[in-house]
Amino acid sequence: MIDNINELLKNIVGEENILINEPMKDHTTFKIGGNADYFVTPVNENQIQELIVQLKRQNISYYIIGNGSNLLVSDKGFRGVIIQIFKKFDAICVKDLIIEVQAGALLSRLSNVALENGLQGLEFASGIPGTVGGAVCMNAGAYTGEIKDIIVSTRVIDQEGNIFTLTNEELNLGYRTSSVMRNSYIVLSAEFKLEKGIKKDIEELINYYTLQRKTKQPLEYPSAGSTFKRPVGYFAGKLIMDSGLKGYSVGGAAISDKHSGFVINTGNATSQNVIELIQDVQRIVQDKFGVLLETEIRLIGEK
Repeated sequence: MIDNINELLKNIVGEENILINEPMKDHTTFKIGGNADYFVTPVNENQIQELIVQLKRQNISYYIIGNGSNLLVSDKGFRGVIIQIFKKFDAICVKDLIIEVQAGALLSRLSNVALENGLQGLEFASGIPGTVGGAVCMNAGAYTGEIKDIIVSTRVIDQEGNIFTLTNEELNLGYRTSSVMRNSYIVLSAEFKLEKGIKKDIEELINYYTLQRKTKQPLEYPSAGSTFKRPVGYFAGKLIMDSGLKGYSVGGAAISDKHSGFVINTGNATSQNVIELIQDVQRIVQDKFGVLLETEIRLIGEK
């Protein structure tokens, strides 16, 4: 079976774009996770489409990742194929006020391109570590901005391999959700419309947001960003802090002393450490405040 999968993947993406038994800790911002059987990096839409169609036809499990910034991989790894849409699929094209970008481009790079072209509206995204694909899927946002404010349309592929375009309205973007997420579509590219701005002002706002992040977030530790969604009427970090959990740890996983909404890897955290910590936090916060914290991060892999 392994030989068959390997041959199938080579025929689609080429041997140079396949890694076998690849440590997932090297591909997530948490720096945690066991090995994936196969790790492939397609370079164009046709390869992505063919991978989806053939893997589904062969009943082979797969999962799409970008920069791995919102992901926790099991200590036992992932049985099947990880498809990474990232640096080999990250072209950016600026046309007046419109930026067309492939799904693998980092938001930070996209923000810099906007700055270079004197375009404002993407400043909020400058410090978000994810890719455009992930950002569209979850309607990423920070401070006063969200993807829904600037996106015009996105090209996606469904689980049957059909490629089509969704408009802003059809995306049904909400707090950390979209029709892409709800229907398990895969983002291929997106089109954003920005506004003309003054480079100096754009750069000052980016620098301000960067300072805010450095001051208030534990960027010195591996993490998956904000661990929990914002509960209606509350802030997750404050609920956790008010529950006396700042600094609370399980093995190498800990609640950040700097921002209680972040679970960090203090050095040798396992996926199981993180899971147990999250469960403890959810239980204690619910007992104390009657609020169930939902996670933003996704857990994948063999249990």
